[in-house]
Amino acid sequence: MGLRFTRLAAALVTLATATATLAEEWPAPVRALIAEGIEIHGEFQAPGGLTGYAATHQGREMIVYVTADAKHAIVGTMIDAEGNDLSEAPLDELIRAPQEGELWQRLEESHWIADGSADAPRILYTFTDPNCPYCHRFWEATRPWVEAGEVQLRHVMVGVLEPDSPAKAAVLLGAEDPEASLQRHNSGDDIAAEAQPRDIEDQVYRNNQLFEELGFYATPSTLYLRDGRLERVDGMPGEERLVEMMGGEAP
Repeated sequence: MGLRFTRLAAALVTLATATATLAEEWPAPVRALIAEGIEIHGEFQAPGGLTGYAATHQGREMIVYVTADAKHAIVGTMIDAEGNDLSEAPLDELIRAPQEGELWQRLEESHWIADGSADAPRILYTFTDPNCPYCHRFWEATRPWVEAGEVQLRHVMVGVLEPDSPAKAAVLLGAEDPEASLQRHNSGDDIAAEAQPRDIEDQVYRNNQLFEELGFYATPSTLYLRDGRLERVDGMPGEERLVEMMGGEAP
């Protein structure tokens, strides 16, 4: 799976929703597995007359194959005569892709500061701490694409590095013009950590929760779509990865 994802895959399981099929309609072996804590995300027709069920248990992905008589189930990996793994495609389609879509929706609903044109064809969500020097470097490195209108960064403001980080993040989120305030901060203006209205401070708290839930450990941590799939970058990217994230060479 590469960056799609080792740590994030486990966190994404908490975002998944069960398939619309009623549990009572599933075969008895599947119902027995559900009773043991397995979550079913979807079903598909597998080779050899088997029915496959994409499932997870405590963050682990698996395929459950049910025999044609619906009386027996096999949990494992199916391969063809050439040794190709036939389980990866349904896991990707029925578990990973929907979970990534749900996470993208959660990012859209988080509390962020827009940086760049709303019409930019490429959007990146980046978790930003006001006290993070690497967040400042990332902001500077992305200016060519942002200023050309090719990329919009959405800074999900968190307070995780220093004791005054949450207050500073709240000051930026609660500013009259958050984008201008963030730009001034990245241009060298200091932020006075001041109390903000409860709803603004709660926005930072919820962003921090999302940061922790996704298993991030560094800022900036960035999520973006590449060929319709979610990619994750922890920390300040190298030059080659930055170009990939931005969608091409600097304009």
